[in-house]
Amino acid sequence: MKFIRDRILSGELLFSIGAQLGSSLTVEMISNAGFDWTWIDCEHGTGDYSELVHQLQVARLGNAPAVVRICWNMPWLFKRVLDLGAAGIMVPYVNTAAEAEAAVEALRYQPEGVRGVAGSPPCTGFAQHFDQYFGQANHMLTLMAQIETVEAVENAASIAAVPGVDVLFVGPLDLSVSLGVAKDFRNPRFEACLDSVVESCRRHGKAPGILTPSLDFLPAWIDRGFTVFVVGSDSILLTRMLGDIQGRCASLKS
Repeated sequence: MKFIRDRILSGELLFSIGAQLGSSLTVEMISNAGFDWTWIDCEHGTGDYSELVHQLQVARLGNAPAVVRICWNMPWLFKRVLDLGAAGIMVPYVNTAAEAEAAVEALRYQPEGVRGVAGSPPCTGFAQHFDQYFGQANHMLTLMAQIETVEAVENAASIAAVPGVDVLFVGPLDLSVSLGVAKDFRNPRFEACLDSVVESCRRHGKAPGILTPSLDFLPAWIDRGFTVFVVGSDSILLTRMLGDIQGRCASLKS
């Protein structure tokens, strides 16, 4: 198992591409391209558990550890994903410190949490490396709490203060909708929320993360203090590339 938590908490700039198509081939491409980590989206992505098995198999063999966004803050979802060998979990719509605490408990084994222990799932090398995995899982697995609402921003400091929360990861589209400024990512109210999240992370030694609507936002958001990024997804990048190729081909017809 490869992990990424130490690099996150050191403040290193880390970049990922999202795997939303449920394809293990995409995960392999992301790793081969040299990205730092892989974001597998099981909230809005099209893949299900059967696809996730193969995606995480590929991720474990590559050099871009996978953080899986589950669809909701439910303990049984953590267990299923972590047993397959995910290096971390991203939890959507974390609005309060209590919700963050519940996520940490679901991520961790006793006595720090409630994750059930199994001796032979893929994360343990099918029992060959159980002692090693069990001994380090509570300290090496990453938890990213998504900040996607006005309420979450207001509670950002208390969420960041929860032990075991590593990243406050802004979902920009949901946050802009919550603010009533949908897709206006340069709106002063939206930018003030970004600054509040970054400040909360700095105060409590956590890493601020965000998904970039386009690479145009990346320099400014790095300057703002963000360090953990998802900079695109297989679905959007492929769609844009196909549209560009189709447009060039169509231009030759005229």
